[in-house]
Order: sequence, then structure tokens, then C-alpha cells
Amino acid sequence: MENKGSDEVEKLKTKFLSVWHNVKYSWALKSKTAFSRNSPVLLLGKCYHFKSDDDDGSTETCYEASDEDFIVGDVDAFRKDFTSRVWLTYRSEFPPLPGSTLTSDCGWGCMLRAGQMMLAQALILHFLGRDWTWSEALTLQPLDTETWTTTAAKRMVASLEASLHGSLRPSDHGPLPQALVPGSGAEAHAQEMHHRALVSWFGDSSSAQFGLHRLVHLGLTMRKRAGDWYGPAVVPITSPSASDINFLAGITAYVSQDCTVYSADVVDTSASALPDSRAVIILIPVRLGGEKTNPEYFDFTKSILSLEYCIGIIGGKPKQACYFVGFQDDSLIYMDPHYCQSFVDVSTSDFPLQSYHCPSPKKMPFSKMDPSCTIGFYSRSIQDYERISQELSKVLQPSAKDKYPAFTFMQGHGRDYDLSAGLTPEKREWPFIRDPRRTVTTAGDFVLL
Repeated sequence: MENKGSDEVEKLKTKFLSVWHNVKYSWALKSKTAFSRNSPVLLLGKCYHFKSDDDDGSTETCYEASDEDFIVGDVDAFRKDFTSRVWLTYRSEFPPLPGSTLTSDCGWGCMLRAGQMMLAQALILHFLGRDWTWSEALTLQPLDTETWTTTAAKRMVASLEASLHGSLRPSDHGPLPQALVPGSGAEAHAQEMHHRALVSWFGDSSSAQFGLHRLVHLGLTMRKRAGDWYGPAVVPITSPSASDINFLAGITAYVSQDCTVYSADVVDTSASALPDSRAVIILIPVRLGGEKTNPEYFDFTKSILSLEYCIGIIGGKPKQACYFVGFQDDSLIYMDPHYCQSFVDVSTSDFPLQSYHCPSPKKMPFSKMDPSCTIGFYSRSIQDYERISQELSKVLQPSAKDKYPAFTFMQGHGRDYDLSAGLTPEKREWPFIRDPRRTVTTAGDFVLL
């Protein structure tokens, strides 16, 4: 009887904690983001200039991300490109996660969401290409204060009522999107179908290939339960298994070891896919400083985000993950998962897409970036990888100020450079030497789920 009573108390505590997180991350006030009209904006390899030809170059003005200000230079093009990226945030009221009764990831799932966004960008490059944009991107309204607070108030009342009644009811997902109107015939229609299918792979259900439920299930193998916070050193992206190769048309994933990319291992990973399509997602966990990001790495980060085959950076502030996609001057541009939205059933053919795209970019000074992060790249083929590795090797060449690059490329396999061979047990404990015979599951290790 005592155990039953304590279980009920824990369930009640979990339910009210979930309600609190839903309210907390729904009520966040969204301030407008200022961009300079005199400096270029880089977004995943694309460069945008907000200054029109007839602007006076001597003025130092900025625009804020609202409808009336999107009128100069390439502002519309930037807004459409940014909004077309897949935005994955906290969700509530979805089916319980594996091994728990949690129906929301508010307060702990931001790293998983950031990882999902990076993977989504890689899949966009693979299936749609970097020049693709969503036809309805410019129709979305900015997430202003009124929108956020009104939504939060409604959700708070609904969540409290559901908790008191012992169940969570599905909420209204809003109006369905308008019927598809192909912009250029069959190709536009096919792209829209790819877009919708891609978003559905990240749905919040056990059937979604890259959904939160699958990530949590895989997390159980490394002693991470639903509700545990995933540290910045964990790479929360699933490596496509053999059963997924046909589904993913031959795209696989490679995670670097100790800030080193071993070219033979990348080629082997790529060759394990279908012979006619050997794309690979390259993930490189790095640390760009000690307790804070070293300013010497700021220019390096800008160079990385200026490459079209870069799929972004998983990083953020301490205990607050986000997805970096670009920069302007000394500020990073990012997508923020810390906004709670209601569950969307992606199994229906006409599920709404609006909540999976963010119309409001955010900025963060480089100085506030946490040094632990994961950089991602997409390579379409082995030949493409050879070109990428050569270009990145030039970017990684240390300047007069730098002594060490953020990561390196090496020929051969990782096993050819087994630094732990022949070391004493004491030296195997050194932080940058990994003993393959040891299995470590601490949050400080870089792990591919």
C-alpha cells in the first residue's frame, strides 16, 4: 500500500511539474531582434545584405524583425530562408515517453530538439537542396509578445484543468494549411510532399523515425531517462541503421573521435550505404575554450557558418541548448527550442506545418556561447567529401595567434592512431585519450545515439 501511495504522489508531482514547465516556456516574452543594415548576414552559407542601393552609407541604423521593416535589400529573401528551416521545440500533450509517464519535454529536452533541427537541415540538403524554401514562409506572423502571452494563458488554463481531471486533452492545433498550389508544376508539388514527409519524421510519437520518443528510447541504453537533461557533449542524433538505409536513400552519419575526423572511416561509413547515393552527415564535437569560449575561435566559427555544406552548430548557453545557423558582426543567429507548443499528430495527411517553422530569428553575442558544441557538415558523395575536407583543412590552418585547430582531418582509420595502446592505467585516465576497452556513460563523453 505504501508503494502504491508513493507512486501516486510521484505521478502527481510529475504532472504538476509538467504543467509548470508548459506555462513557463509558453509565457516567455519574445522581444524583437535587431539587425544592422550596414553589415552582411550569413545564414548556413548564404549571404544577405539588408541595405538597398539608394541607402545613405553614412547612417548607422538597424531594422527589427517585424512586417513593416522587411522592405529593404535582401530582407525578404533572408526571412524566407530562415523561416524555411525546420524548427523543433518543446511540445506538450503527446503520448507518454518510453519508461515514463511524461507527456512533455519542457525544461529538459532542448538538447534533443537542437540535435533534431541539425539532422532536419541535413535531410533538407539531401532531399531538397540548399536553395529550397517553403512557399508559405513569408505568410507566418512574428512571435510577438501578444501572441505568446495569449497562447500561454490559454494553455495554462487547459493544463490545470486537465491535471485536476487526471488526463490531458488534445488541444486545438489551429486552422489547417491551405491546399497546395504548385509554383512550378510537378516539381514544386514533389518538393512540398518531401517537405511534409520530412517534418513528419520528427513527430512526437513512437512511430516517427527521428522523433523524441525514439531518442528517449535510445537514451535508456546509456542510462538516460525521460526527464534527464542531456549535456552539451551528447550528440542526440540517431545514426541510420541498416533497416533505415532504404528509407533514407543511403544517408548515414559519422561522429569524429577526439576532435579528429579520420577520412578512411568517413569513406567506410559512406560506402555502407547504397552504392548510388553515398551521402554522410559528419558530426564533430569540439570544445572552443575552457570555462568560456576563447575569442580566438570567433572568426573560425564565422568561417564554418559561411559554408553551404555546414548544417549548423548545436550549442548554446550553459544548461540551455540552441541551434546556431548564422551570424552578423559579433552575434550568432540561432533557433530556440525553448518554446512550448501543443502536440501535432503528424500521421494525418494534412497536419499543420506552421508550428514547425520559426518566423522570428534570435541573436546571441559570441562571448555568451558555451564552449562545448557540435559542428555538423553534409557530404553528398565521396568526391564531395574530398572537396569538403580540403576546404576545411584550409579553414583550420592555425593563424599566428592560434596554436591548435578546433579539429583536424587525418588519413586512414581511427584504429591506426590508437593512442591508448601501451599506456599505463594512470595515463589512460587522461581526458583526451580514450581507451576503447573502457565503456564510459558519463555526461561528459561525446555519444552518438
